[in-house]
Amino acid sequence: MRIICEKEKILKGITSVINGVASKTTMPVLEGILLQTNDNELKLTSYDLEIGIEYILEANVEEQGNTVVNAVMFSEIIKRLPATEIKLTINENNLLEIECEGSLYKLATMNPDDFPELPKINVDNSIEIEQTTLKNMIRKTIFAVSTEENRPIFTGCLFEVKENKLNVVAVDGYRLAVKTKELLNSGNDFSSVIPGKTLNEVNKIISDSFDTVKIGISRNQALFEMENCKIVTRLLDGEFLNYSNTIPKNWETRVKVNKNNIQNCFERILLISASSIEKEKKYPVKINIELGKVTISCANQTGDAKEEIFVDTEGKELEIGFNPRFFLDALKAIEDEEVYIEFGTNRSPCIIKPIEDGDYIYMILPIKMKD
Repeated sequence: MRIICEKEKILKGITSVINGVASKTTMPVLEGILLQTNDNELKLTSYDLEIGIEYILEANVEEQGNTVVNAVMFSEIIKRLPATEIKLTINENNLLEIECEGSLYKLATMNPDDFPELPKINVDNSIEIEQTTLKNMIRKTIFAVSTEENRPIFTGCLFEVKENKLNVVAVDGYRLAVKTKELLNSGNDFSSVIPGKTLNEVNKIISDSFDTVKIGISRNQALFEMENCKIVTRLLDGEFLNYSNTIPKNWETRVKVNKNNIQNCFERILLISASSIEKEKKYPVKINIELGKVTISCANQTGDAKEEIFVDTEGKELEIGFNPRFFLDALKAIEDEEVYIEFGTNRSPCIIKPIEDGDYIYMILPIKMKD
């Protein structure tokens, strides 16, 4: 194998596949990146037996071949080389030589025949969506997936196609985020839960462009296909929450507020609420809603904090407690200038939603306040 390639191109490929490399495995070959040539293309592949990523780039291939090289070493060397052409060669000792200007590195390689093939997916259902749209949908929901492995179904996002709309849903037991987008073309209705880890990688690879990404779903696998990259992942098993039945249809108190103003209040008050001295304890913020005003406060052994903000209010006065981080996550995901925050009682969920974007809903459960 002998290849000449621009550093920028090969580094983009490495960056795209590196997080599909296994970090803890009894199969050393899975700690590597599979390099394969085909005419004047170089394909990079990583696979940790749960998520597999392929990336194809243009290269000047002088001699065809394939090999597997340790991903971390390969990545770190390429990153630090000058921004010019890089030559990759397999020498007579089966070492990968990396040449660039005055630099020469030789890395041990592994047998490419030992690298497992990515699953072949027989797609049952598929949709196409603009990359920028998918990126936005993931960004507005991914932070609400669960990190608790005892409920694995909630460590991913539900992708639900229903009535020509795509709903992306995340829930962790304390909050729920739903982003909806109407599809130009869709086939059958379907629903699948895609791991949050995979969606984070998809979000890094896709661009803020109107180029499309095709999402294919089989019985237990999902496939994301772009022009020069594809990602294969297993689906999560289990029954997802019937989320539509959990979202309150009515409110008793509603606040209309400038998004940046209330976000800044929560960021400041979080300095007290999230103090490292008592990080093992949960100290919610108290939200007091009166006519035309919201007071946000927190008190613990570190200190006291209080923020007052003038808002438009409708309905009843209310006092209720919440985890401030959950509020902040939603506010950071919203681009609208103003938001509605809707409440029921002090024990029922709160809804945050943009005023302009009617396709995004975020729900948080309250925390019982100490007397």
